[in-house]
Amino acid sequence: MSLFDWLVTKMIPVTPKAVVRRVASRYVAGEELDDAVRVLKELQAEGCRGTLDVLGEFVTERRQAEETARAYVAALDAISREALDSGVSIKLTAFGLDVAPGGDELCYQNARMVVEKARSVGRFVRIDMENSPYTDRTIAVYKRLRADFADVGIVLQARMKRTLADVATILPWGPDFRICKGIYLEPPEIAWTDGADINRAYLQALEAMLRGGARVGIATHDEALVEGALKMVAELRTPADRFEFQMLLGVQEGLRRRLRAAGHPVRVYVPYGRDWYGYSCRRLRENPAIAGHVVRAMFRRDRGPATPPRAT
Repeated sequence: MSLFDWLVTKMIPVTPKAVVRRVASRYVAGEELDDAVRVLKELQAEGCRGTLDVLGEFVTERRQAEETARAYVAALDAISREALDSGVSIKLTAFGLDVAPGGDELCYQNARMVVEKARSVGRFVRIDMENSPYTDRTIAVYKRLRADFADVGIVLQARMKRTLADVATILPWGPDFRICKGIYLEPPEIAWTDGADINRAYLQALEAMLRGGARVGIATHDEALVEGALKMVAELRTPADRFEFQMLLGVQEGLRRRLRAAGHPVRVYVPYGRDWYGYSCRRLRENPAIAGHVVRAMFRRDRGPATPPRAT
């Protein structure tokens, strides 16, 4: 972390909201469902699939958690109505995991409502992985849902030292994984912190998933990892329907276009919602390099911000 990025991180609470919005506007579809539908249509015209995320996490009130679940039901209705090739991604802390008492059960019931709705319209639900205090609880909710539903998947983060063990534990469930680097900054006792170690762990986890017969969303913007993944699926003769590349909206768009031009399936993560500011600030605090990018963006003279460095 550079001293500049560290200093900017400390300034986030007083950073003008307009500055954060300028950077966030490239990576967030907008505040309303109609904004997300518009972006999903544009991506579909480009040949990309989508996964829609309603912004909001770490809620502590039952009402908020239930509102989020209803927002996902409405989003799935819109996806179905517009015949969009998109599923949804959910964060369990947005569904009530931190509500006391009874957060785990509340979260499960809210998630189940969304998964049932997704099944009724033929769409897929991905459970995002959050930071380490929630790992075991997230896997537990996933297993409960997977026992009754086929079209539900889970995310694992390569930077976590436990991930290979989690892959082995989950493989008997016939999973659909997403493997990402992980954006959360975790202590070195439980997580890899060196970039080379994270990349090595990423490819090890990906290989374990593919050899175990899972379907995998290869979520990265790191060109070295993309090349490593392409080499791996070729060597393992992985069927084309068992993997896809996944990327964030607004990040490495050139790489996204190259993958599509080469005939590889690409899914783009499309967040939207009125919690864009909270979401953006949390991401900036979690990744100081992006925080530095916010300030640098103020001084750019081109038509938009450059792609920031990002752990994915």
